Amino acid sequence: MATLRKILDERVRVGDRALWEPIEPGSSESRSNKSRSSASGSNESGASAGSRIRCYACGHRCPIPEGQPGVCKVRFNRGGVLYVPYGYVAGVQCDPIEKKPFFHAMPGALAYSFGMLGCDLHCSYCQNWVTSQALRDPEAISPPQEADPNEMVKDALAQGAKVMVSTYNEPLITSEWAVAVFKRAREAGLQTAYVSNGNGTPQVLEYLRPWIDFYKVDLKSFDDRHYRELGGRLQPILDTIRALHGMEIWLELVTLLIPGFNDSDDELHRLTEFVASVSVDIPWHVTAFHQDYKMTSPDDTRPEDLQRAAAIGREAGLRYVYCGNLPGRIGEFENTRCHTCGETVIRRFGYLIKDYKLTASGACSKCKTQIPGRWSKKFDGQIASSPFLPRRTQQFVRIS
Repeated sequence: MATLRKILDERVRVGDRALWEPIEPGSSESRSNKSRSSASGSNESGASAGSRIRCYACGHRCPIPEGQPGVCKVRFNRGGVLYVPYGYVAGVQCDPIEKKPFFHAMPGALAYSFGMLGCDLHCSYCQNWVTSQALRDPEAISPPQEADPNEMVKDALAQGAKVMVSTYNEPLITSEWAVAVFKRAREAGLQTAYVSNGNGTPQVLEYLRPWIDFYKVDLKSFDDRHYRELGGRLQPILDTIRALHGMEIWLELVTLLIPGFNDSDDELHRLTEFVASVSVDIPWHVTAFHQDYKMTSPDDTRPEDLQRAAAIGREAGLRYVYCGNLPGRIGEFENTRCHTCGETVIRRFGYLIKDYKLTASGACSKCKTQIPGRWSKKFDGQIASSPFLPRRTQQFVRIS
């Protein structure tokens, strides 16, 4: 039976040239690579420095030698050309858009959610580790299934979805596939979104810009040391947040509050002050940690910890602060309230919308203040307030 590595190496296409370039022989970077290789007797692949390429899909900006993958394990150099994942999914699910979470983008909409394999980070608490840590962790197994963008969009429409979302792994590293799907989705009148760690580059954000409507970034910490524990750096995430807001792509942020890791008052003050410096209208979701994957301690986040963090966000000036993962236990922080008059314009329990009082233009029905977001002209109710597997109109074929 073929290994997962072999299967994935065959489900590829050449990467879009907007997202990679050769490292030219004789460049300062090439000479530096060659010097390091000479000092050790050879480089890691046996290839010449000139066969290296630079990938711009994520903030690592990997210089990839011939025959090797980048940090993500799924984008690789073959003959001086970047090859990238294409033509498969490792998971498909229908979610209420509130699960992503997007609270200010088409409330109640069904989000047809798909993912591939791989990630550029290695968070020990990842809730999607079976897909994100494939090729890095031998226990992370999620068999890929052959897929076609046109058939995926047909399936999404058949389920009643209004949004196509790339999620479950890190979508930045599979952006060529996401854009192929999103182009067909846009033609069919669907909105599109990323659920991402935000470890982007200017190149990949410009590549996505014409094809994406909503973007959720996990702002995991405001301490660079913590990000390095997860395999990344803080600065590229902050740059991505600023860039997305500047591009007027609808943006929401999530921080999973982990006791002892990122929950100090000082860190939360710095984090929320940064968000407010970009825009006080960016929704910030602070969500409860539960033990998962390799992180079997500390204890799960308590409701009072979420409420403390939310109060710090409000103190920083953020107008739309939400607490998540503990429905019914965090008071008003599940609801959307008008920042002018305080009227509750959307009342929720978990992912369920219990009351909706926005006008067709997205304004408060009481005082007519415009609420920031991307709103539907009318609220059509919800197909589902909990996730479900698609009632298959298309059969995805397992690749083996």
